[in-house]
Amino acid sequence: MRIIKFPFITIINNHALAYPTPINIHYAWNFGFLALICLTIQILTGIFLAMHYTPHVNLAFTSVEHIMRNVNFGWLLRYIHANGASMFFIVVYIHIFRGLYFGSYTKPKQWVWVIGVIIFLLMIITAFIGYVLPWGQMSLWGATVITNLVSAIPKIGVHIVTWLWGGFSVDNATLNRFFSLHYLLPFIIVAASLIHLILLHQDGSNNPLGIESTNDKINLYPYFIIKDFLGLTLFFILFAFFIYFYPNVLGHSDNYIEANPMVTPTHIVPEWYFLPFYAILRSIPHKLGGVVAMLLSILILALLPWIHSTEIRSSRFRPLYRLFYWFLISGCLLLGWIGGMPVEDPYILIGQILSGFYFFYFLFLLPCLGKIEMYLLKF
Repeated sequence: MRIIKFPFITIINNHALAYPTPINIHYAWNFGFLALICLTIQILTGIFLAMHYTPHVNLAFTSVEHIMRNVNFGWLLRYIHANGASMFFIVVYIHIFRGLYFGSYTKPKQWVWVIGVIIFLLMIITAFIGYVLPWGQMSLWGATVITNLVSAIPKIGVHIVTWLWGGFSVDNATLNRFFSLHYLLPFIIVAASLIHLILLHQDGSNNPLGIESTNDKINLYPYFIIKDFLGLTLFFILFAFFIYFYPNVLGHSDNYIEANPMVTPTHIVPEWYFLPFYAILRSIPHKLGGVVAMLLSILILALLPWIHSTEIRSSRFRPLYRLFYWFLISGCLLLGWIGGMPVEDPYILIGQILSGFYFFYFLFLLPCLGKIEMYLLKF
């Protein structure tokens, strides 16, 4: 009897069940799976929220309150979506720093890393325009400040800002187009994530030792699927803790005040996951220079496969690099703290020092440390 094979089932089996996985990977490799779960949660909750949301400056804030108070379990949908964005960024930041620690960006996986950086950039744009939609005070003024950064582009910047706004200020046209883009971009992220996975499975996953191995592998199912679901259970416990006990702790209280273009908040700050980049932006006392530095702080990650200067991937065998890696982690956390502080001394000076170290790490330490370590190994 002839057995009928279904291509879709074969693909699922090859890439989700029988996929050969390095036997020594540990829980740090869970976060790619968790990122996919977060993306799914954001899309599903976003679709249901969009059914009750009205993208109009006179109705947006009221429609959000209607979701919270009148829609069955609307409060739960909104809290899952709002806190889900924070959880998504936590997972992705850990995923990125794990890649930095174990050298996951090196050849032949350089394009996997580059697509990952593109996904991260799309996430930032999607999260920013999503923060505008509740139309609270921080939504309006955050959108005004961030979109105004484009005006730093010589000659054409002011015209681009007017085009972005659809008028001469952040208003109804801006809110409408931001809502449309916020609905569209997650599906582009899904497409980019599929490309990310395809490229990853083409050459195989990295491992803590940073060495290529074709023999020391086992099937993804059931061994690592069990580990993924244990990590998912712990993640859901943390997620539920924020949703049910501290649903607003990661947001800003001013966003519960309806947007008023006549009243400027005392201290305009973006969401917490943007604060390190915001600190880099503010550290340079020149508008265009600050914007360029902020963009470079993200785009420089895509250059890591070509900046890397040693055949040794994993930090386990690079004690000098490992030391500076933890300095980088500390610097990024401190930049997040500085981004939430007022623009005054000593925060300005601390932010400038930390921003300088961030670029020094990627442009000087990363290329040179490999050569220094290889030189020291000879003795």
